Amino acid sequence: MDILLLERLVPEAQTWLEARHSVECRPELANDASAVRKAAYKTLAMVLPRKIVVTKEFLDFAPLLRAVARMHVGTDNTDLEACRERNIRVIQATTANVRSNAEYLLASLLLLFRRGIGSSLMGDRHADIRLGRELNGSVVGLFGLAPTAHTLALMLHALGAKLIGYDPAVHHTAPIWERLQVQPVSLQELMAHSDAVSVQVMYASRYQGFINEAVLAHCKPGQIWAGISRSHLFDPAALAKALLDGRIEACMLDGAEAGFASKGTPLHEVNNLFLTPRLGSHTRESRLRASWYVAHRIHETLAAQRASGLDRLATVSMGLT
Repeated sequence: MDILLLERLVPEAQTWLEARHSVECRPELANDASAVRKAAYKTLAMVLPRKIVVTKEFLDFAPLLRAVARMHVGTDNTDLEACRERNIRVIQATTANVRSNAEYLLASLLLLFRRGIGSSLMGDRHADIRLGRELNGSVVGLFGLAPTAHTLALMLHALGAKLIGYDPAVHHTAPIWERLQVQPVSLQELMAHSDAVSVQVMYASRYQGFINEAVLAHCKPGQIWAGISRSHLFDPAALAKALLDGRIEACMLDGAEAGFASKGTPLHEVNNLFLTPRLGSHTRESRLRASWYVAHRIHETLAAQRASGLDRLATVSMGLT
């Protein structure tokens, strides 16, 4: 088998691959570690869902593997060094979800500013009228300049918002701030002056618990938050306290890790925290972009390997003659 799909591509991309390679689509195997290892043994390329972690041990069961592909962004579930050592290409559709995530953040900000809309969507046709707010004229703080922030900034400018921003990995003199028309500020200033905060910082393990009580102490009262970054970025106790005492009026996070607000945690019964299951990257259009990117990169990798193998064979043949 050339390619094993443990996550489905759009039908047209899968058909395109099947015309060029031996492809098997078995997403049900993703729940059976033993079956995945058995299937991986004779596989050249795999498309894996987020929950399957690629480790050195995993790669020991895939001696022929030349490519590992993901439809999502993030490498915390892949041992990049182990893949590099074995000459295995790691393929990620890094830009396929930029637009969809930006629209998710925009929709979240709009809904949280006009929470009465949410009550109607939940079926309450006679909900009390809530006084909303407008993005036009509001100060929106961009926490993180990941690619999604670039697209979101264009949208927010068009709606008349004033943008300020902070990224722990981007110096305040970097040209990107001026290019995006975002005023760089300190984290404390971002907290103190933003009516809304959008979180799309590129997560790294050193940022675990970065948004803690010391940071949230400076919140402008009544802020709203929307985020697509890893929930590990937040100190749960500090976030719960800020949501309960009014510093943060409401918060919507996409794709929080398991247990983030489960029973027994500080956030479990906080009613103004809204969690969605990675909806930001799930649109028809982003799925189409990701599928075609992954399909082309896998074909490119396997075609290059075959060409290399034929070249070696030709060289040996010439030597024998």
